[in-house]
Amino acid sequence: MLALKITTIGASAGVILPKEALAKLRARKGDTLYLTEAPDGSYRITPYDPAFAAQMQAAEDIMHADREILRQLAK
Repeated sequence: MLALKITTIGASAGVILPKEALAKLRARKGDTLYLTEAPDGSYRITPYDPAFAAQMQAAEDIMHADREILRQLAK
Protein backbone atom coordinates (compact mmCIF):
# COMPACT_ATOMS: atom_id res chain seq x y z
CA MET A 1 0.00 0.00 0.00
CA LEU A 2 1.21 3.50 -0.83
CA ALA A 3 0.43 6.44 1.43
CA LEU A 4 -0.41 9.74 -0.24
CA LYS A 5 -0.12 13.04 1.56
CA ILE A 6 -2.43 15.93 0.70
CA THR A 7 -0.45 19.06 -0.10
CA THR A 8 -1.26 22.63 -1.12
CA ILE A 9 -0.85 23.39 -4.82
CA GLY A 10 -1.58 27.06 -5.44
CA ALA A 11 -5.08 27.72 -4.08
CA SER A 12 -6.01 24.03 -4.36
CA ALA A 13 -5.14 20.76 -2.66
CA GLY A 14 -3.52 17.82 -4.37
CA VAL A 15 -1.64 14.59 -3.88
CA ILE A 16 1.72 13.61 -5.30
CA LEU A 17 1.85 10.15 -6.81
CA PRO A 18 5.11 8.23 -6.42
CA LYS A 19 6.87 6.95 -9.53
CA GLU A 20 5.80 3.38 -8.71
CA ALA A 21 2.13 4.39 -8.74
CA LEU A 22 2.50 6.26 -12.03
CA ALA A 23 4.21 3.26 -13.57
CA LYS A 24 1.40 0.92 -12.45
CA LEU A 25 -1.22 3.33 -13.82
CA ARG A 26 0.80 3.79 -17.02
CA ALA A 27 0.35 7.52 -16.50
CA ARG A 28 2.69 10.46 -16.77
CA LYS A 29 2.69 14.18 -16.16
CA GLY A 30 -0.18 15.86 -18.01
CA ASP A 31 -2.40 12.75 -18.21
CA THR A 32 -5.91 12.74 -16.78
CA LEU A 33 -6.75 10.29 -14.01
CA TYR A 34 -10.28 9.50 -12.83
CA LEU A 35 -11.42 9.01 -9.26
CA THR A 36 -14.36 6.60 -9.26
CA GLU A 37 -16.48 5.32 -6.42
CA ALA A 38 -16.70 1.55 -5.99
CA PRO A 39 -19.91 -0.22 -4.90
CA ASP A 40 -18.48 -0.70 -1.39
CA GLY A 41 -18.04 3.06 -0.95
CA SER A 42 -14.28 3.09 -1.47
CA TYR A 43 -12.58 5.10 -4.21
CA ARG A 44 -10.19 4.09 -6.93
CA ILE A 45 -7.89 6.03 -9.24
CA THR A 46 -7.82 4.89 -12.85
CA PRO A 47 -6.48 6.29 -16.13
CA TYR A 48 -9.57 4.98 -17.94
CA ASP A 49 -12.64 7.18 -18.35
CA PRO A 50 -15.61 5.03 -17.23
CA ALA A 51 -18.06 7.07 -19.33
CA PHE A 52 -15.96 6.50 -22.46
CA ALA A 53 -15.74 2.78 -21.70
CA ALA A 54 -19.55 2.62 -21.44
CA GLN A 55 -19.91 4.46 -24.77
CA MET A 56 -17.50 2.05 -26.45
CA GLN A 57 -19.41 -0.95 -25.06
CA ALA A 58 -22.66 0.48 -26.43
CA ALA A 59 -21.02 1.03 -29.83
CA GLU A 60 -19.69 -2.55 -29.87
CA ASP A 61 -23.16 -3.87 -28.99
CA ILE A 62 -24.72 -1.91 -31.87
CA MET A 63 -22.01 -3.02 -34.30
CA HIS A 64 -22.59 -6.64 -33.31
CA ALA A 65 -26.39 -6.44 -33.52
CA ASP A 66 -26.51 -4.48 -36.80
CA ARG A 67 -23.52 -6.01 -38.56
CA GLU A 68 -25.29 -6.39 -41.94
CA ILE A 69 -26.58 -2.81 -41.92
CA LEU A 70 -23.10 -1.50 -41.20
CA ARG A 71 -21.70 -3.63 -44.04
CA GLN A 72 -24.19 -2.06 -46.44
CA LEU A 73 -23.37 1.46 -45.21
CA ALA A 74 -19.67 0.82 -45.74
CA LYS A 75 -20.17 0.27 -49.48
